[in-house]
Amino acid sequence: MRVILHRVAPAHAKTLFLALGLAGCNPGAQEATRLRGACDAGDATACHAFAVKLQEGEYVLTDEPRAAGLFDGACEAGVAESCVRLGLMRLRGQGVDRDSARAARLYQQGCEGGAMEGCNRLGVLYRDGDSLTRDLARATGLFQQACEGGLLPACSHLGASYARGEGVGRDPARAAALFLQACDGDVAPGCLGAGELYAAGAGVPPDAAEAAGFYRRACDGEEAAGCTALGDLFAAGEGVAQDFEQAAGLYREACNDGYAEGCFSLGVLYQNGTGVPHQSGRAAALIRRACNMGYADACPKERGS
Repeated sequence: MRVILHRVAPAHAKTLFLALGLAGCNPGAQEATRLRGACDAGDATACHAFAVKLQEGEYVLTDEPRAAGLFDGACEAGVAESCVRLGLMRLRGQGVDRDSARAARLYQQGCEGGAMEGCNRLGVLYRDGDSLTRDLARATGLFQQACEGGLLPACSHLGASYARGEGVGRDPARAAALFLQACDGDVAPGCLGAGELYAAGAGVPPDAAEAAGFYRRACDGEEAAGCTALGDLFAAGEGVAQDFEQAAGLYREACNDGYAEGCFSLGVLYQNGTGVPHQSGRAAALIRRACNMGYADACPKERGS
């Protein structure tokens, strides 16, 4: 099926061709030029690949509205991954008007076309009740479909469903297997989930040292909750030698990544002068920040509550 392309204004086209030529004989620039030509000739797969480059600014000038138009045409031509990409842009309002309901339909279209990322993202919308009526059973089914299709982040989501008993019977052992599968594929939330199960002895034998190792992998994968959980183990001396300075560093890393509980825990260390100098003003600022970020334990309690 031929993709109907949106016309590019002459000045814009000139800029685009200039961007493609900046790298001269660079293979990446040549590939971008080839993809654009193939897309102009009606190759929907090439349009998808070229749109990704436009979206990410890879050897071309970033142009999200143009990328969205190409994803739209490729999606209509049957490229399921384009439907998912456009759905994410719709959800975030990047290059197009924000439309979460349209995003959900695009994820559904991508999922039905075989793009497992569409199934996974649609599952998240059903799980969170974001633009869709919350349906945990439907979410779990989508996570399972995507996990069985080889998408490891979906295996982590499915593990969380089994760990919490959301949309499926609670099964910590099944959750552990799914978290480990995801973590082995460097999916940081999977490592976090595995660490939590080892810390609690749920579905696996209790083992604080194993939990610490998984939390470390989660933290290294930029999962801020993993940094905070590992900091808690260092503060308590569980599974690792007690080290408040290490705990402070981990809490700070999590806080800098916008994780409220990390800010709160770091504030408590400053309040007590444990692992860091006693600084009441710094402590109060961190705890207030955690409260403002929605961490209820950091907020002042009303008298009598």
